[in-house]
Amino acid sequence: MTTNDAASVSPAILALRIALAAFTGNSPAAALARLIDAGHDRLPLPGHGATLERWRALAAVGAHDLSLAKLFEGHTDALAILAEAGASPGDGMWATWCAEPPDARLLLAPRGDGFALRGRKAWCSGARDVSHAVVSCWSPEGDAMLATVDLRQRGVAVTGDGWHAVGMAASASVDVIFDDVAATALQGPGFYVARAGFWHGGAGVAACWFGAATRLADALRERLAQRADPHRLAQLGRAAVALQGSAALLREAAACVDREPGANAMGLALAVRLQVEASASLVLDAFGRALGAAPLCKDAALARLYADLPVFLRQSHAERDQEALSRLIAAEGQAPWTL
Repeated sequence: MTTNDAASVSPAILALRIALAAFTGNSPAAALARLIDAGHDRLPLPGHGATLERWRALAAVGAHDLSLAKLFEGHTDALAILAEAGASPGDGMWATWCAEPPDARLLLAPRGDGFALRGRKAWCSGARDVSHAVVSCWSPEGDAMLATVDLRQRGVAVTGDGWHAVGMAASASVDVIFDDVAATALQGPGFYVARAGFWHGGAGVAACWFGAATRLADALRERLAQRADPHRLAQLGRAAVALQGSAALLREAAACVDREPGANAMGLALAVRLQVEASASLVLDAFGRALGAAPLCKDAALARLYADLPVFLRQSHAERDQEALSRLIAAEGQAPWTL
């Protein structure tokens, strides 16, 4: 980080970066626990006037370690969801488990005066370490629901199924089986996707991708300061232009969210995600073409980041998101690229 970088960073982000630098060698769960203890997880809520500060924090964690970023983003997204629902998180390490593959769906069924979860949940990041989760689930009538669950109960079985990735290995996003586990319904049917914060959170994931891509670009810039040639410099130029475009769109999107916090941000979030995915993919290519195999074989942190980022990027829905964005643009009859 240069002097100019430090001058433009808020004290909270600077403190977060300093804390992250001290976590080298910690597991993602241990690092998250320390971030929570230090209060670094209490990010500004989306749409409350400091959305860009929130995304900068997510980017800072993404630049440090993407498996940690996966857990940190899930924890902070859970806090934002609970705030939007008017619920208190209390103490604990939270996760947000809302992937909905057709072969792993949770049932939220009435039980006594409350509810219970039954079934299998897939893609549960940090399942062996977190204490609570916000989970998507379904009522017996087929309504999409959201619930909170304390994972320190009988009936919660963390499996080793569903996760064999080399990239993002430390996020341990395995399947969890719930066998009549007490849970609390969060608002009513459809709350998870109907709330304004759904798309704010989707853009926040892209901030994690962006942070990781900037770390690769920084490493490329640092190495070229010592040994440059026209071909390597051209790759740095490619990366710089792509990331500047993503940074500009993230800033614009954050300002829009703060200006109209209750507006449907689907188009905005899809554009951010697709732009950051494209620029991060370009940075991965530029980094490898410029520096070859050496940093991927001899620098453990960069090798891990280079393996993690393509896996995390696949949280994007690729052409499906492009189609969804195109339909919105066509329906609205406006050109979002107008200067």
